[in-house]
Amino acid sequence: MDDGQRDAKKRGFARVLTILLVILALAACGGFLYRSGWLDRIHSVEDLRELIDSAGSMASVVYFLLQMMTVIIAPIPSNISMMAGALALGFWEAMILGVLAVIIGSVIVFLAVRRLGRNAAQRFMDRGVMEKYLPVIEEKQEMFLFLTMLFPFFPDDALCMLAGLTNIPLGRFVLIMALTRPWGLIFAALLGSGAISMPLWGWALIAVPMLVIFVLALKYSSEIESRLFHLVQRMTARFSRRRDGGDGR
Repeated sequence: MDDGQRDAKKRGFARVLTILLVILALAACGGFLYRSGWLDRIHSVEDLRELIDSAGSMASVVYFLLQMMTVIIAPIPSNISMMAGALALGFWEAMILGVLAVIIGSVIVFLAVRRLGRNAAQRFMDRGVMEKYLPVIEEKQEMFLFLTMLFPFFPDDALCMLAGLTNIPLGRFVLIMALTRPWGLIFAALLGSGAISMPLWGWALIAVPMLVIFVLALKYSSEIESRLFHLVQRMTARFSRRRDGGDGR
């Protein structure tokens, strides 16, 4: 083994070690929150805001770690924690830190699975999700991942893990995350900070259809996901045909 190969091996080992240490640190934070009873007390945006505020001068750090945890280990939707962060820190700080944390968390999951392999991924997700999505991501790759990250109802964090099992380049994965994941988070930060203001009747016009969508999502989430899944498949197939046809001209 020459010096170049040894250096590459050392860099790879250091990268894996760093990823594992970050995951262990976040798991330790999650364990602390669980043992302290905080996770049992978190039932709303206001509960999360109190958790962030209670950190005092470390509030930004706690919020950033909490956002990363939503991607990696914690059963808290990142949009909810983003709203809480905007309440506690204001729109710009919460938005910038929150988006960065979610993208970094997605990259950590992607790299961890890429290094640890399929067996590790299977321990953290439902087998049915892997069997349904992995073959399509392997075949369609970037376009399918891009579209599923834009649509609601898809398991975003699980898709990041599955992407790590493909040969999608890291740089392209980061670009997809940067183009797709911030939009819902930015809207949540706008809502949480109060930057979006409108009269009561305007909120009612939004709230009623959102309530209908929420109820339908609870009742028919699997059917909605299945229909969107097939829609995205058709869209990516059409895109692939056009691209191949363009290459052939």
